[in-house]
Amino acid sequence: MQAIDIYTHIFPDQFFAELSKASPKLGNIGQRLRGIPPLFDLDVRFKAMDKAGADYQQVISLPNPPLEDIATPDVARHLARVGNDAMAELVAKHKDRFPAFVAAISMLDIDSALQEIDRAVTQLGAKGIQIFTNVAGQPLDKPEYDPVFAAMARHGLPIWLHPARTSDMTDYAGEKKSRYEMWWCFGWPYETSVAMARLVFCGIYDRYPDLNIITHHCGGMIPTYDGRIGPGLEVLGSRTADEDYSKVLSSLKRPHLEYFHNFYGDTAMFGAQTGLHSGLKFFGADHVVFSTDAPLGPINETIKAVEGLGLAKDDLAKVMSGNAKRLLKLQTT
Repeated sequence: MQAIDIYTHIFPDQFFAELSKASPKLGNIGQRLRGIPPLFDLDVRFKAMDKAGADYQQVISLPNPPLEDIATPDVARHLARVGNDAMAELVAKHKDRFPAFVAAISMLDIDSALQEIDRAVTQLGAKGIQIFTNVAGQPLDKPEYDPVFAAMARHGLPIWLHPARTSDMTDYAGEKKSRYEMWWCFGWPYETSVAMARLVFCGIYDRYPDLNIITHHCGGMIPTYDGRIGPGLEVLGSRTADEDYSKVLSSLKRPHLEYFHNFYGDTAMFGAQTGLHSGLKFFGADHVVFSTDAPLGPINETIKAVEGLGLAKDDLAKVMSGNAKRLLKLQTT
């Protein structure tokens, strides 16, 4: 069965060279990523892809960290352009491997971000953009970021939402760093969930009802905490003394839990099935897309996990490739 891996990462040589030269905040992150050969060595990457079968393809995007965290606005804008040019070139050279790429933008300068969205989509052929769950610590529901969502609704292409959190966001107020990589293990699903909720409560889907947002790692905590999100938040504001939330829910056109079903969840769960069951039950087969997070996550183990869910043939086809083709407007092969 055809598999379109909708959320994979790549580190093009041109981008790494510019990143190393231009970003003094990069530290050892770049070198650590360069220690993962399939991120930049296509021969190694293609061998791993071949093991997944001839019908396996990858949609590529840049990896963490967010450009907003490691560069000034001018440098981040330049790096986004370099990254997008490099990914577009890879797609052109290896269309059988990479049917599409996801454009990078820097939300430190919204005007330039909008220009890069238009350039990447209309000139380079990008099939959407990747943003992160916060912009250098600022929430996505701030009004100044709304034009980015409006632009993607206008283009009719999805947004890939990637979690962003570091060890600087502590687990306990009395510590200076998050320990045992809890900032990643539990922090990233939390980041995703909070970003989704903030977008819902700010009315993003009322303003742009056809907007498509793909959430990494199957929507974070949302599928398993639907009771807390739905009935639990029907009394939004009753637990808060210093802010008035009384008009938030009434300002929405639909019951708030319904909006969370508008999101898409991907299958990048490191080969585990438990979370996939919850994600499929919550989002439905029409709103789950196949992803492995390769090369940072396992390909064959994820395929095995999805195929082992017992989905009907039509639903499995939707998850493995059909939904991706529809969202990205890819030609059916």
